[in-house]
Amino acid sequence: MEQAVPERPYEEPRADIEELHEPVVEKQPEPVIEEEPALNAAEPEPEESPEAEGDGRMKAIDLIAPTRLDFLAEKEAAEEQPVKTAEVIAFANQKGGVAKTTTTLNLAVAFAESGYRVLCIDLDPQGNLTMSQGIDPDKVEKSLYDVLVNDMPISEIIVKREIDIAVASIDLAGAEIAMSTKIGRERSLEKALKEVSGDYDFVCIDTPPSLGLLTINALTAANKVIVPVQCEYLSMRGLVQLQNTLRMIQENLNPDVKIEGILPTMLDSRTIHAKEAIEILEENFGDLVFQSRIKKAIKFAEAPVKGASVLKYDSNSSAANYYRDLAKEVLSHGSA
Repeated sequence: MEQAVPERPYEEPRADIEELHEPVVEKQPEPVIEEEPALNAAEPEPEESPEAEGDGRMKAIDLIAPTRLDFLAEKEAAEEQPVKTAEVIAFANQKGGVAKTTTTLNLAVAFAESGYRVLCIDLDPQGNLTMSQGIDPDKVEKSLYDVLVNDMPISEIIVKREIDIAVASIDLAGAEIAMSTKIGRERSLEKALKEVSGDYDFVCIDTPPSLGLLTINALTAANKVIVPVQCEYLSMRGLVQLQNTLRMIQENLNPDVKIEGILPTMLDSRTIHAKEAIEILEENFGDLVFQSRIKKAIKFAEAPVKGASVLKYDSNSSAANYYRDLAKEVLSHGSA
């Protein structure tokens, strides 16, 4: 009988034996293809040496966002150049017929005679300041209405005459209603003036005979307020209301506005009533009352007919000199 051969357990073939049967193929090194850098590619950052890595822990400065590092960098503080802005003067009194328009125009021209750059703004829907420079408000295509309501640049409505003037039209009468739903309506004129503030030394604003939204816009945009007052008792009573309005403007809209002075106008020095009115003004307002006096003169009525200021219409008249004296006083206040 044949003896049974015991089965040997299966063994995996040895690697060294397989290698003997396979042909040895030498691997060729793959060619290295250098890619051309893109035209706008940033330069590669230099690799840090192992010594620079230290113990491998992150530093605190690495955890700070790049925007937070700005305060760590030492920067030379650039010297800020002061920006020249215009002195904005509003001529306000809610009573009509006190020579606001006459004062606005003639004082502005007196400033211009002294070499200052002046812009007049006619904020009165009657357009008397516009007419006083020979411009018909009814024929004006663009006016302050478009600036206040439609945000048109104020430079588009400025007309050059004796001085530059931002003209008014009858449409301005509807501006307060049109602006009633506008956000920031009290600052519409202030925002518009930022465009040209650096082009002038003085901006003179003629306001309507009321304390409505147009006057509030003027007081909000102004640095100073000049209050023309007719030398009569009834005219002076309105000063209390104007003071109350100005106080509200200071508290809520423009803390820097202040009364530059109260100007007695249409003075008839022959009457006792006029002298008493001046005394009442000085007793109640003291140094706020200008020393200059604007006396009655027929030249003030004649000049607008010619579309000119009194200083151009009759340069050597007493009426013209009243406003030259006022200009010197206002300028001396500014220097003081």
